Amino acid sequence: MTYRGKLLVSGIVCAVLATLTTPAKAAPSETPDAVPGFNGTVLAVAYSGNTAYVGGDFTAALVNGKLVKRSRLAAVDAVTGELLPWAPAADGRVKALAVSGSSVYVGGDFGSVGGQRRDSLARLDASSGALSATFDHAIDGRPYALVAGNGRLYLGGTITGVDGQARSGLAAFDLSTGALDGKWKPAVDNQVESLAAGAGRIYVGGRFRKVNSTAGYDRLVALDPAAAKIVTGFRPRSPVITFAIAVTAGGVYAANGGRGGTATAYSLTGTTRWTATFDGDAQAVAVLGDTVYVGGHFDAACRTARTGTNGVCIDGADDRVKLVGLAVGDGHLRDWAADGNGIEGVLAMAVNPGLAAVAAGGAFTTIGGRTQKRFVQFS
Repeated sequence: MTYRGKLLVSGIVCAVLATLTTPAKAAPSETPDAVPGFNGTVLAVAYSGNTAYVGGDFTAALVNGKLVKRSRLAAVDAVTGELLPWAPAADGRVKALAVSGSSVYVGGDFGSVGGQRRDSLARLDASSGALSATFDHAIDGRPYALVAGNGRLYLGGTITGVDGQARSGLAAFDLSTGALDGKWKPAVDNQVESLAAGAGRIYVGGRFRKVNSTAGYDRLVALDPAAAKIVTGFRPRSPVITFAIAVTAGGVYAANGGRGGTATAYSLTGTTRWTATFDGDAQAVAVLGDTVYVGGHFDAACRTARTGTNGVCIDGADDRVKLVGLAVGDGHLRDWAADGNGIEGVLAMAVNPGLAAVAAGGAFTTIGGRTQKRFVQFS
């Protein structure tokens, strides 16, 4: 099943995950770092320097068996694992985070942050957690994704308007002034689940079939970061919902739903390079070094692309519970097996190349059979 109570999307998987395993180079350990857990689902993770910012449904962090109040937002020292004093409070679910310079941008289902009214979107100081007085917008719809780049903050979700101006799934704001960008207003015909910036583009993933009233850019599209025009040189036509996107200098990686779920690697022209198949949705993806890390609610990596009822692997499988590592070049299964638990599993991932660290958030309560509630870092 998919998170947020959505129906599972069925589709055709077009490639095979080879059964050969190859070791990753300088891969993070399978053993979790000593970091706090949380008493509610973690839905968003973002790194800035040595800090990991966390957002979700929680009302407290779990530190050495004790509850420490944190209202849907928290920060962790990624080096020491210590819970930091950064503690702005949101009165509703935080679904998305983005960091730019000294600011942390927060999107979700809240009506106030730090005791002050904010409609689903806010800007916080990355050090103090203080709420920006000048970044205050009225959002019609629900934010699901944020990304900062190209001098803008990009917002995606079920957005229908911002500050009384019509929008269709997407919007952008000037990072310097905080003002709504009056020119960047592409339109999609269904909700946006994910955003990524890279290669001079803004990548958008979700459930949509038409972009700017144009067919043929189903569920994954690249847009010009300033003009919002479709980048026609990238046309993957994903057959299933795109839940998450990661971008590197050499390619685009997508976590998808489907009958089961998939992780797909594309070239920068949208050509499919490889697809890995699982027995449940892939809901998060991140790339570190030569490994693509994928999280979801799957329990196994399928040995072929063939899946049956409820996504079961038809031709055999290798156990990979909620987390998996795949070779960047060809999708081969890595030996890395940091198994989680639960049904919803992993819902967010981020990497910190400087620390060679991978973080994941979700609804899991164990990693490798040990208690690790809803947030984990491997380094």
